[in-house]
Amino acid sequence: MQIGKPFGSKGSNDVENLKGPAKIFVDPKTNELYVADGYGNKRVIVFDADTGKYKRHWGAYGHKPDDTDPGNYNPDAPIDQQFRSPVHCAQLSNDNLLYVCDRVNDRIQVFKPDGTFVKEQIIEKRTLGDGSVWDIAFSKDPEQKFIYLADGANEKIHILLRDTLQEVTNFGDGGRQPGAFYAVHSIATDSKGNIYTTETYRGQRLQKFVYKGMGPVTKMDQGVLWPKK
Repeated sequence: MQIGKPFGSKGSNDVENLKGPAKIFVDPKTNELYVADGYGNKRVIVFDADTGKYKRHWGAYGHKPDDTDPGNYNPDAPIDQQFRSPVHCAQLSNDNLLYVCDRVNDRIQVFKPDGTFVKEQIIEKRTLGDGSVWDIAFSKDPEQKFIYLADGANEKIHILLRDTLQEVTNFGDGGRQPGAFYAVHSIATDSKGNIYTTETYRGQRLQKFVYKGMGPVTKMDQGVLWPKK
């Protein structure tokens, strides 16, 4: 099966082609394929994962996507009513909420699977350039209590409460040493709760952070988690 044709996209409302998709997620309950589309378009689009048949798509706040150039991101301007490129992730939680990374707008938006807007959260609002919301992963408890958010511009992982989207703490800083980051791009968790990160541009590596259990939060910025013997 193939969805779309190279260089075939006619924009963010073309239901047959994609343009620079950044990440995909398959819902095992419905066998629907969610695509963060992405680097060229500005939307989430959903297909049947068996047949590739188009099902639905939407932009920020559930609006119809608009490809009008919004100009440079300005943290002091009114909140954008459209996604900016890239729409960098679309991840479904166990309780059927879709979390979307609107990277350059420094925000997560949350939707129902049908595209109904639920809520949003701004992360590091004054981040310019590549933006702060690159990718997310959920903690491995059944409730998925926490979101781990990769912020490749500020070189850290933010830990958020998933229900409120409020930040609890963060770790990381810029650098090439173990535990530091150079453009942390993608993030995942395994069945034991360990965290894996990848770095882009000249970072070019994968790092593993071992889950050690729960404890009190004593400060917001944990800094670099240096390896320990």
